[in-house]
Amino acid sequence: MKQIFACLLTLVFFQNLLAQDYHSQLDTLNQVIHQSERYEARKQENIRNIRHSISPASPELLFAQYHQLFEAFKVYKYDSAYFYAQKQYEIARSLGKDTLINMARIDVSFSLLSAGMYKETQETLDSVNIHTLSDKAKATYYALLGRFYYDLGDFDKDVNYTPGYTKKGNAFMDSTISLSPPGSFDNRYYQGLKDIKSGNNESARAIFRQLLSEHELTDHQVAVTASTLSDIYIQRGLDDSAIALLIQSAIADIRSSTRETAAIFNLASLLYKKGDVKNAYTCIQRAIEDATFYGARQRKVQVSAILPLIEGERVNIAEKEKNKLIAYAAVVTLLLLAVIGLVIALMKQIRKVKQAQEALMEAHKRLQVANEKLMESNTIKEEYIGYFFNYNSDFFSRIERFKKSIDQKIMERKLEDVRFLVNNINLKREKEDLLKSFDRVFLTLFPGFVDGFNALFKPEDQIHLKDNELLNTDLRIFALIRMGIGDNEKIAHILEYSVNTIYTYKTRIKNKSLLPNEDFEQAIMNIK
Repeated sequence: MKQIFACLLTLVFFQNLLAQDYHSQLDTLNQVIHQSERYEARKQENIRNIRHSISPASPELLFAQYHQLFEAFKVYKYDSAYFYAQKQYEIARSLGKDTLINMARIDVSFSLLSAGMYKETQETLDSVNIHTLSDKAKATYYALLGRFYYDLGDFDKDVNYTPGYTKKGNAFMDSTISLSPPGSFDNRYYQGLKDIKSGNNESARAIFRQLLSEHELTDHQVAVTASTLSDIYIQRGLDDSAIALLIQSAIADIRSSTRETAAIFNLASLLYKKGDVKNAYTCIQRAIEDATFYGARQRKVQVSAILPLIEGERVNIAEKEKNKLIAYAAVVTLLLLAVIGLVIALMKQIRKVKQAQEALMEAHKRLQVANEKLMESNTIKEEYIGYFFNYNSDFFSRIERFKKSIDQKIMERKLEDVRFLVNNINLKREKEDLLKSFDRVFLTLFPGFVDGFNALFKPEDQIHLKDNELLNTDLRIFALIRMGIGDNEKIAHILEYSVNTIYTYKTRIKNKSLLPNEDFEQAIMNIK
């Protein structure tokens, strides 16, 4: 009984400690937000130093340096993290080392999962061969799989599917915990995370409290620990304690230049729930900035759900303030000076209301544009997934028939016929068929692309396709750009041209356009 009573006292003390006057913590958070440019400059300087240290002395060294850049970008900016993860993969493939290939795939998977691209994450994780990995890399891999299934469950929030995702996530977390050094941060953090997902909140709370009491944690470790611990208090309805932890997490995120984070968004939600619209608005603006900068699709969707509510509440508060001023003006109409002062104040307030309304309209427009882009992206993905499944199915059928023919000829010892069959493979035609298939699918999605493209040129400079020609090289380059592939190296790789050739094509085409060169690609992106 004494031990139980002591535990209860400790719990009450810790909760009171967390909840005590979080408003002073909010002041600190606002100061840190205003100073965020200083932390950003420090992050950029660190990245520049890494880039300047890159040396192509050996592929293995270059792989390690690209991994260092990936680590710098992994929770900072998705597209850069993905780029350097892909660079690692290219080097690993060129070396033919399975261990490096699978390590690079793990980094690619982390980037995709952080950006909310769940299907692509699963495909990449499924391609990893764990038998080539060290225990440390295996622990990272299993942690990523556990997080993947946890995120799927949180995203679905469905009673039929979420328990299954959570069960899978717990199984992978068990593997991570067993492979992590006992007593390490990862070992204890993942144990606490698994406990939360399993409903063992008391065990999880004790683990996270112990972690937060240690002084050697990095800012990023403090951020993820405090944010995860706040979930326990949110579940119990202890919002003040959760807010204090989320403030601590948000401050650590900003100081470590972490842009892939949910802490400040969750903080905005709780502050809005408590009626603190001013601070909720500050936090949601930072959450929008983080999600946009990093490129996290799931975060943008989350923010879009609460932003209109906070904006609407700000307008309501402004309207209430305006009404108060009008009431005061009616009471003191006999005092001319007071009336003049109130009129001036009223006009200022009206301007604030208009500004708030304009901000709300602008936010609504931005959300509409974002939704249109998401719908277009989903349409493109569905079309091309179907296309590639059909194309691969046909390709594998032809390979199967070719294999049977070879087997038959070998059994009949007709080696000359085998040589004839092999020499009869027309790779050039296969490539042309692939490009034609791409053209057909692209024009299905963008039937007015050619007309829209030609509208950017004088009649004499417009492209006139030959009979049976869907797209030519000029159109194909900008078709890929319209699909979102803007990197010259990627375009060159797809079309089997050199990077200089792609650059020359683009420059020549832009020089003929009616638009300035810097506006041409945006005009291409505007073709619906």
